[in-house]
This record gives sequence, C-alpha cells and structure tokens, in this order.
Amino acid sequence: MACAMVRFVAKGWVRQLYLAPAFHFPYPGFEWVRPWPDALMYAHFILLALLALGIALGVFYRVCATLFFVGFTYIELLDQTAYLNHYYLISLLAGLLIVLPANRAWSIDAWRKSRIRTDVVPAWCLNILRFQIGVVYVFAGLAKFNADWLFRAQPLRIWLAARSDLPLVGHWLEQAWVAYAASWLGAVFDTGIVFFLLHKRTRRPAYILLILFHVATWLLFNIGMFPWIMILGATVFFPPDWPRYWLSRLTTWTDSISSSRFNLRISNRSRPRPRPRFSAFQDSEFKVQGSIVQSSRFRNRLLLPFLSLYAAIQLALPLRSYFFSQPCAWTCSGFNCAWRVMIAEKTGYAEFYAFDPATGRRRKLSLNDYITPRQEMMMAQNPYLIRDMARHLAEDFKRREGRDLQIAVESFATLNGRSSQPLISPEVDLARSLGPGWIVCLKR
Repeated sequence: MACAMVRFVAKGWVRQLYLAPAFHFPYPGFEWVRPWPDALMYAHFILLALLALGIALGVFYRVCATLFFVGFTYIELLDQTAYLNHYYLISLLAGLLIVLPANRAWSIDAWRKSRIRTDVVPAWCLNILRFQIGVVYVFAGLAKFNADWLFRAQPLRIWLAARSDLPLVGHWLEQAWVAYAASWLGAVFDTGIVFFLLHKRTRRPAYILLILFHVATWLLFNIGMFPWIMILGATVFFPPDWPRYWLSRLTTWTDSISSSRFNLRISNRSRPRPRPRFSAFQDSEFKVQGSIVQSSRFRNRLLLPFLSLYAAIQLALPLRSYFFSQPCAWTCSGFNCAWRVMIAEKTGYAEFYAFDPATGRRRKLSLNDYITPRQEMMMAQNPYLIRDMARHLAEDFKRREGRDLQIAVESFATLNGRSSQPLISPEVDLARSLGPGWIVCLKR
C-alpha cells in the first residue's frame, strides 16, 4: 500500500479523482466528508505511504495502523465513483490490524520493547484474517452462479474477444466455448478454492492454481492490484509457522554451503541444539510469555463481541443483494461491498433536463461544470448516482436562481451484451421523493 499511495500521486490520480471534480458523490450518511485543499490532499497520500511503511516495519504499530485505517477509509468515502473492491478490502484489513498484535515479533517495536516480544498469539488473530479472505472468495464465487455468467458466458465473451490481439492465445479467446469454460471454471474456483487451501494435502496445488488464476486475470483484464493482493492475502491459509520454517531451511542451506566452502565438519549443525530444560533464560522467557498470555485473555473477552459483530456484518452485506427482485448489477442495489467481482459489463448514457413549471420551459443541462468525464461515465451506469446528480442540480439552481425546478433524465444502459434499455423513467422528477418503479425493470 505504500507503493500504491506513491503510484496514486505519480500517475495524477489524486487530481483526477479528488481535486478536479467540483461535485463528488458521497456515500449516504457521509456527505460531510470533503477533500482537502490541493497541497494537503497530496500530503495526505504521502502520509498514508509513510504510515503503511510504519505498519510493515512494526514501528509505533498501533498508531500507524489506526491512522492508516482512518486516512485510507476517508479517501474511499470521498466519492462513490472511485469504489473498487480491493480498496474496500484494504480498509477492512487495515481496521483489523488495529486490534491484531502484529508487532510482537520481527518488528522495530519488539526490538525496542522486549516485554512485548512473543512467538505465539491467540488463534483468532489468524482465523479472523482467514475468515475475511475467505469471505471475498466464496461470495465472489456465489455471485457468479447466475444465468448471465453460466448460460450466456457474459461478460467474459465480451472481455475475452476484446483481447484477441494477444500473441499465441488471441485466436482462442474469440471462441465461444473458451468463454463458457472460463466462466464455469471461474465460478467453481472462487467458490471452492478456500476449502482446498484449508486442507494440508491440497494446499500446495491449490495455491499454485491460485497464482496461475490471478496472474491470468491480471494479464487479460484491467483489474489493478486486486490479483496481487489476493495472491499475498491467501498466504494466511498456510500453517502459522511457515515464514519461520522456510527461514530455517534457508539458513540451514546457506550454512551448509558456507561450511563446505571452508571444509568444516558440521554433521549436526542443521539441527537446533536443545536448551537446558531448566535454564535461567528459559525460565525468564516462560514468565514473559505467560504474562503476555494472561494479559491477552482479558482483551480477548472484550474483543469477542466486536469480532462476532464484525463477522455478522461481513456475511450480511453480501447476502443483501439476493433480496432484490431485479439484478443488482442493473439497479446497483446491494452491489457494492458484496464482492460481486467481474460479473457485469455495463455502460450507460444520461441526459439531464430542467423543467420550470412557472414558465413551462424545458432545457437540456450540461454537467461539464460539475463532474469530470470519468465521473459522468460511472454515474450513467448507476441510477442512484443519477438521482444524486439530479438533486444537486436542483439545489444549485435554487441557490443561484431562487426557483424550484423539476429535474428529469433520459437514461439508457446496456448490461452484459444486451441491447440498450431505459434505466430510469423519463417522467420522474428526480429532485423530489421517489416512489417504487422509478428504475425501469431489466428486459431479460
């Protein structure tokens, strides 16, 4: 994430996403969240990069984790058109790091304060991370069990055909059967990979398959950092001691090479020498470990309700998308925060009109003074963002001209290869309270 924050600044995304627009699309309840002025916004991203490094090095870990979570989540709350599944995941993981004792070993904090050093942590610390990564995979897989994905191979038929210019494999990507095979395999992979990672016998081949799968999606589709985050995130399913195990193997190997180079006899060097059973060092270490375990039990009892609530929310948010009569990719109801990854190819078009009841005049409105082309592209796909834009236009006209105008929209969208269809009823005044039926139903 330190690299990602520097990348944001270097590529000009800070200005494009947060400084250039005159109007942002805030999340409900977070309308008070506003971007910093230009210089402070850039400073904010640089600070996030430094905080991410602080977490990685384990220096003032709790402070860095808390500030990074607040600062990164603030960025995510600024504009709904900038939502990405993997940045939502980063916010969740950053929040979990606040309560995880991730600085108890191999950290500057542990070097500075030997009393916090420990080789063990409560099992929930690992299991909550496994739960979070598992939720992403399982719900991403369940979301693919729909008619478009399985029986129309959409949107993969569109996306794969668009990469037919690739050398060697390009001509295969135009074949319909390849899109169908990729759709079915993708659904099975996402839904089942966690269960194979949890079992020792299948873990290694499952992880190799996971790497191949994510590298392939990264090469074929423009999905940013998501594949790399999941490749690294899936290592939480390994045994807890795997970094120490491989480090010891590496140390043994380098010792063997070094010893053979100088013709030294090290017949038993690869084996760790047992400590005296009742050494003073072991006794003091036991007391330190025991005191840490005892003090952590009380904290664990306090954390249990919090973690239970967190797990319930993480299960409830993806499930809400199954309680709507229309596909959530069409209405955008329950689509975000539900891990509905790569299941929709949607484009939209929206033209806004203002009607003055006093004069009977109707005029077309330009959005150039309010939002950027990227915002307009994302807004035109989402009926709720179109509604928010209409209400902002009505408020702006009332502030400047002192008149209440009706705002209507002619909007069309296409989803997963279907022909263009009306998205919002053009007779509805979006500046007022809306009843049922303002979003036009999708024609199957």
